[in-house]
Amino acid sequence: MRVGLRTAVVTGATTVLAGSGAGTISWAAYRLLMTQAGAARAVIGRDTSKPPEADGVYAPGAPRPEPWRTGVPSDLHLMIFGDSTAAGLGCLSAADVPGVRLARGLAEASGLRIRLSTKAISGATSKGLAGQVDAMFVAGPPPDAAVILVGANDITKKHSIRASARRLASAVARLRAADALVIVGTCPNLGTVTAIQQPLRTVVANWSVRLAKAQTVATTLADGVAVPMGSPLVASEFRAQPEILFATDGFHPSAAGYELAAAQLLPVLVAAVRDRPGLPVAHSET
Repeated sequence: MRVGLRTAVVTGATTVLAGSGAGTISWAAYRLLMTQAGAARAVIGRDTSKPPEADGVYAPGAPRPEPWRTGVPSDLHLMIFGDSTAAGLGCLSAADVPGVRLARGLAEASGLRIRLSTKAISGATSKGLAGQVDAMFVAGPPPDAAVILVGANDITKKHSIRASARRLASAVARLRAADALVIVGTCPNLGTVTAIQQPLRTVVANWSVRLAKAQTVATTLADGVAVPMGSPLVASEFRAQPEILFATDGFHPSAAGYELAAAQLLPVLVAAVRDRPGLPVAHSET
């Protein structure tokens, strides 16, 4: 996720001081929010590192993935779309990347060999989902299951909530039309980011909640399954343990934060795969 909080400030000042007719007070609020956005950018910075390489075939009980190439068997193809949180920016080990946690967890729960492919790109907003889905169709057949994590950059860049939800719905619909299961982790609550000071933190928290609600409706109407990544329970965990759940930039999740996020997604993914007709069923040892 890239931080573009400056674009949120003008609307934020209007939100915070709604109903106030005092121009000098409004200007003071604008300057305050501008200062807070600048301070947040200075603390968070811009992470130009790349997430660990995580793609491969994950088998039940295997300590390491097998590099995928033509001829390597797999039972289910899992693909990850979205932004830097989907890609795992901030992770130091591939084992901590959310896609890997999902692939390993799904392999253990199902007994299947899971091929993991990542299309997510750091800095992406909902506008980038169409290109990621296009790249998927160019690269080969669609996956059996897809996970999308997107939304935080739409907030920091102040994209229209309605347009962001509409673009997400389009991506979900295209994947569903290709017969892929689709799980969407909705926008996290950016009000948990302590590098953003008040009252700007309240502004972005409100936008986060509104976008997450719109994403839930859009995903459901497009026949996907939405998982609330900014739920009060998850948000309270991040607020209570920021030094543990955030990476050193104070914005992206740490390995522990990604583990918490994956824990919200995995049960939904496992249930969706188990309910999908036509997939191979692993035989349990007796």
